[in-house]
Amino acid sequence: MAEQLNNIRIILINTTHPGNIGSVARAMKVMGLSQLHLVSPLRFPAAEATALASGADDLLQDAVVHESLDKALDGVGLVLGTSARLRTLSLPQMDVRAAAEQSVAESSKHPVAILFGRERHGLTNDEIQRCHFLLNIPANPEYSSLNLAQAVQVLSYELRVAALGEAGLIQESLDYTPVDAGQMEMFFTHLEQTLLDTRFLNPAQPKMLMARLRRLYARARPDQNEINILRGILAASQKACDPGFIKPVAEAGDD
Repeated sequence: MAEQLNNIRIILINTTHPGNIGSVARAMKVMGLSQLHLVSPLRFPAAEATALASGADDLLQDAVVHESLDKALDGVGLVLGTSARLRTLSLPQMDVRAAAEQSVAESSKHPVAILFGRERHGLTNDEIQRCHFLLNIPANPEYSSLNLAQAVQVLSYELRVAALGEAGLIQESLDYTPVDAGQMEMFFTHLEQTLLDTRFLNPAQPKMLMARLRRLYARARPDQNEINILRGILAASQKACDPGFIKPVAEAGDD
């Protein structure tokens, strides 16, 4: 169980109040989680964080602070994002129990990351697009306000329950290894440039094209061979639209 939970990262993005970081560390340690990652916190380390950690000081000492989300997602194979509001372009959604089961099922194969956004505004649309799924805590619709540490506590509990038994898991384990978040970002950069080179994407009116393509490929979750094929197709497309590229002439007798 410990090995599974130790491969699950709780990532807090731009946390404003250091006390919330301490409370999150306490919530995590109670349930056996240890991988706390912070992306550009407003203040850390801080006395408020230590005070509210209540004995989880080791998680604060071992917390990894990153300047960007890219760094925090290095090597991650599954990214889940927490979001309490609907988006213009929605991703596949899971409730917190299904998200915990999915995370534990995949954590033996690759690191898993669960993103928590700012206290007031949550995750940005760009951050949401880095996720494979959104997770939702089914709270009272008439009063669904959870603070950051409470949300982490609910999820941490479900992760521990899933890791303890794995009974009731209905999703089959992956029989392949998806590429990590970094390779997916390189693919999306290559894809966007190819769409520009082929004039399929109008930079003056991009609309939602890249967001929709991100959702498509995030849902597919390609493995290394598949991403190599896709990158090869993109490279061939770029070469074909290069003015200097001359298509070979078919020899006599070719159909």
